[in-house]
Amino acid sequence: MISESQKPLNSGFGAKSEPQEVLEGIDLSGKTAMVTGGYSGIGLETSRALSDSGARVIVPARRVDVAKKELSGVVNEEDILLVDLGDPDSTARFVDDFIQKDIPVDILINNAAMMACPEKPTKEGWDLQFAVNHIGHFILTTGLLPALRQSGNARVVALSSTAHKMSGIRWDDIHFKDSYDKWQSYGQSKTAASLLAIELDSRMKDEGIRAFGVHPGGIFTPLQRHLEKEEMIALGWLGEDGELSEMAAKGFKTPTQGASTSLWCATSSQLDGMGGVYCENCDVASIQEEGPTARYVGVAEWAIDTDEASRLWEVTEKTIAETI
Repeated sequence: MISESQKPLNSGFGAKSEPQEVLEGIDLSGKTAMVTGGYSGIGLETSRALSDSGARVIVPARRVDVAKKELSGVVNEEDILLVDLGDPDSTARFVDDFIQKDIPVDILINNAAMMACPEKPTKEGWDLQFAVNHIGHFILTTGLLPALRQSGNARVVALSSTAHKMSGIRWDDIHFKDSYDKWQSYGQSKTAASLLAIELDSRMKDEGIRAFGVHPGGIFTPLQRHLEKEEMIALGWLGEDGELSEMAAKGFKTPTQGASTSLWCATSSQLDGMGGVYCENCDVASIQEEGPTARYVGVAEWAIDTDEASRLWEVTEKTIAETI
């Protein structure tokens, strides 16, 4: 089943809207936000915008030293906390330690991700992209439910991508035991991010927690670190001279613009009473239609299917229970 709310609201914002536009008039003083990977690329801009609007921003980081340097003057050092989302034990320890602090969480933005990396299974035998982009965030999000409930009006934003169209959930081989494809792996993990938001919203909306999937847009950030220049030329992102191609210059967003949809979902009153939808360009996305823009516009039905979302939740719970 697909939510009847999965249709644009005509929010008044768009692909190139900046954080200060979507946050205009919004005061987050007294609120606590958590942004995974909130020290690089669009994550850094997300943290900065939330902090500028008055929120206390907590950043779980795998590279704490780097995070402290990048976030100097943006967040307090004591709010940069160690976690490795690719390690379920590390993530579980982080959650346990944080819950003991008894801090309500009003906004959780699951921003950290790996993209198109070489095959490198985790010690559990999980596909690394699925482990970081989905399982780690699942452990984090479900573990933080007590803090999110304390808010009374919390929002969770799970960063998906238009790359979700590269793969639905590969139920017969989620961890690519048979053969590995880095783009299908990334696509599956981004479908999973959207489905996490769908099922979380369904389970928790009556307890004051709403969730949204977000495609931030195409942005050049350190997320591309696993791609060779030749591959980015082949994808049309770069010209033969290694500079941004004309196509990418027109279609790609700046890192600040890439943060805007997450910020809109996390704070906009236009979404009051809503949840369980996939958003892009600071609006609820339309369902993908066939045509020349199908690859880049709208959301594939498999990424917002409530049955797929429920199944993934149950499979993920079982996977984690067998490990931790």
